[in-house]
Amino acid sequence: VTTFKTPEDIGSCLEKQVIGPTTEILIKSDFPLQAFKPKVQIPFQRLPGQCPRKIEIERRRRLYRSLDIAQLLSDEGIDSNELMPRHQEPDTMPSIEDKRDPIFPVYLPLKIFDNEEYDCRTPEEWILLGLEPGSHERKPVPGKALLPTDDVLGHEDPKSQKLIYKWTDVGVLDYDKETKLYLVHKTDENGLVRDEEGRPIVNGGVTPEG
Repeated sequence: VTTFKTPEDIGSCLEKQVIGPTTEILIKSDFPLQAFKPKVQIPFQRLPGQCPRKIEIERRRRLYRSLDIAQLLSDEGIDSNELMPRHQEPDTMPSIEDKRDPIFPVYLPLKIFDNEEYDCRTPEEWILLGLEPGSHERKPVPGKALLPTDDVLGHEDPKSQKLIYKWTDVGVLDYDKETKLYLVHKTDENGLVRDEEGRPIVNGGVTPEG
């Protein structure tokens, strides 16, 4: 009988072991783990033969992860770039005699079609997902937002004809009750939500200096 010798770098060895597919976050992230858990209305104690709560959560997480809003809209023939109203130039407006569609441009904002009746969480509950137990710092919540690819022109004139809008991975920082708008920040190439100095953005971007 010999004594089992543990490798010195046992931590790095365990991190490299990945057995089978998983939805667990294995890379460094600025988002809390509970922000990725779907909400299920299932008792914690289940009867024999019924699906356990943890399995149902994992099934829904895999289902939601397989869905892409840009692809779902594209399958229905919807161009995401045309969802944002733009300034219309009188010279390029088609007339009725041209018989071209559409004669009238997109002018209805998306909020008119927004229905909150069947939302699984309120906006306040979504924001609170960034608050980890025992922590006083509220992290961003992962999300998707339809944003312009040009940040400078997008801030100056969001309805410019030159802008191209795409679905972008963002971190949700805060929510305004009066305007019903979310404050979001684009993720970098590593999927992190960082400020100009490379620091994680917490508490909605509010610093001790204000």
